[in-house]
Amino acid sequence: MSIRDERKQQSRQALLDAVLSLSSSGISFSSMSLREITRHVGLVPTAFYRHFLDKNQLGLELIDQVALQHKRVLHELKLASLLQQHTDIEPRLDQFFTAVQQHPEWWIFISAERWGGSALLRYAIAREIEYLIEDLSDELSEVEPTYAVQDLQVLANLLINLSFNWAMSWINLMVSTDTPQLIQQRLSFKNQTVQQIELLFRGIIHKK
Repeated sequence: MSIRDERKQQSRQALLDAVLSLSSSGISFSSMSLREITRHVGLVPTAFYRHFLDKNQLGLELIDQVALQHKRVLHELKLASLLQQHTDIEPRLDQFFTAVQQHPEWWIFISAERWGGSALLRYAIAREIEYLIEDLSDELSEVEPTYAVQDLQVLANLLINLSFNWAMSWINLMVSTDTPQLIQQRLSFKNQTVQQIELLFRGIIHKK
């Protein structure tokens, strides 16, 4: 890659990152102007069109990029293996929350735009979440092939949707300076999350 191509790629990524930053500050994608996005990275508005056809193309590419990160984080959580009894949940959750804490902007953007004003982005996000559910359902089937496929699909749906709720709840618990009360709230939330997972897996195991 030439230096010119590398700089162009850096500018393109900077525009994607700008949307994540603006989203984390509470601005919806549909409310962002090209001027606002380009100003965030020190470019003139006309420079935007060197990288994207329009704002929708930028939004869709960002969803693809963020969805890949979600897939990686959730794969590392190895939810499917929790179908096997005596698997320790807490270390997996700690790993998940650490990943969320490192890049909260990924989760904020998807969670906000999932119900946001852009129908195009809502559809794209719904599609990506369906992919995540299908992947987890397949993983669950590989771990326990004797379980009913429909039951595993329902479990996968619940777990994927809950994972976004867990992520956003954890982000909200990380916004303030540590205090004894906040530390206790985080511990209580972790315990509650473990209980949710145990109840879900216990329910499907008993139904077998």
